[in-house]
Amino acid sequence: MEKHVLYPGIELLFFDVKGETLPYHHEALDTIMEINYCKSGRIGWSIGNGNNVYLGPGDFSLHTMKTCAACNITLPNGSYEGLTILVDLKRLDQNPSELLSGTGITGEFLYGKFCDRGYSLSLSGNEETECIFRPFFEEVSELKTVYWKIKTVELLLFLSKLEIKEKEQISEYQSEQIDIIRKIHEQMVHNMNQRFTIEYLSKEYLMNPTTLKQVFKAVYGTSIAAHVKGHRMEEAARLLVTTDDSIAEIADQVGYTSQSKFTTAFKEYFGELPTEYRKRNCGH
Repeated sequence: MEKHVLYPGIELLFFDVKGETLPYHHEALDTIMEINYCKSGRIGWSIGNGNNVYLGPGDFSLHTMKTCAACNITLPNGSYEGLTILVDLKRLDQNPSELLSGTGITGEFLYGKFCDRGYSLSLSGNEETECIFRPFFEEVSELKTVYWKIKTVELLLFLSKLEIKEKEQISEYQSEQIDIIRKIHEQMVHNMNQRFTIEYLSKEYLMNPTTLKQVFKAVYGTSIAAHVKGHRMEEAARLLVTTDDSIAEIADQVGYTSQSKFTTAFKEYFGELPTEYRKRNCGH
């Protein structure tokens, strides 16, 4: 984690994490607002009302540090790159930036618009928000701190005018539903030689098929089929390099009864045949 102080009471944090969780713990401060943006990977946490929310690339959220102080932050796909802007709402009122003078953007205003619900407001990104958030990661010159300061003011101006539309809000899901989806995920990735239908999983875990598909996509960012296919292909690639198993044997181990279907799927995913991948990576 990198931390940069931009203004009195406003800090910028960059995250680039590999693993299953993000060890970011802090005090339960109701006067400090977090603005979180996901550049890549995926991140999720409980949001103060018993529900869970997940951000994917381009998504962003706003809440106070009280909302997420006691929650576990998870990285369902094993990585997360993003940023957090911390705004001390009291200090913003006591020592406002000259750039915000006359804008009506105060700590009281920001709290009332985004934080008084007591839980997180999470929104899908769009072209406009990408133009604000993405440049934080692109500026590398000696003037980057000045640039970040200007972009932060631009972000606050954008948020002050933002109309919160229900269709742009990211769906929240109950912790019990998330737990079920994680169990389903574990079952599938640890038994890749087997095929599990939506109907089977729905009955096995007592979850409506539509809900099952919706919650899975919310957590992992893709459909069940696409997600599991990715795991199958990555495991197949590992076996090609680390074992002398035949292509047919590897296909069977990752759930393909047909070697030709496996070969087609592998080439679609990696852009080359399994034999070519093996030769390029281990020379035989």
